[in-house]
Amino acid sequence: MQKIAIMVGSVYGGAEYVAEQALTLLQQKGYQVAWFHPAVLDEVLAFNADYWLLISSTTGQGDVPDNLFPFFAQCRDRFPLLTGKKFAVLAMGDSSYGDTFCAAGRQLFELMTELQGEALAPMLEIDAGETLQAEDVALPWLTQHF
Repeated sequence: MQKIAIMVGSVYGGAEYVAEQALTLLQQKGYQVAWFHPAVLDEVLAFNADYWLLISSTTGQGDVPDNLFPFFAQCRDRFPLLTGKKFAVLAMGDSSYGDTFCAAGRQLFELMTELQGEALAPMLEIDAGETLQAEDVALPWLTQHF
């Protein structure tokens, strides 16, 4: 059974809600899924997942949310190579913020690429200005790529 590790960055709970829906969907598809909440690099690595799924909103001036930033920093600072691992990034934001729209997701995607992970698909950007329920966009995307 293939394993998926889910890591979530959320400020007001929207990304967490999407992660709950994703966890259920992926389990129904036959994956062994673990949600690391909060995500700690050593725990994620010990799970030895085939796929890393990162779901994050953006906060501040395009920052990774506080509950995911320590994991982001651990990955950036320790640089564990993800050769042979696949990843996907689902970014949530509001396009009215201009250049910082989905910036946390872009940072996560870039870091996973630098760590030599293989992207399953281009990053999914969900615009809160266009989509009231992010799961309506996220779940079909997950079904297509997992």
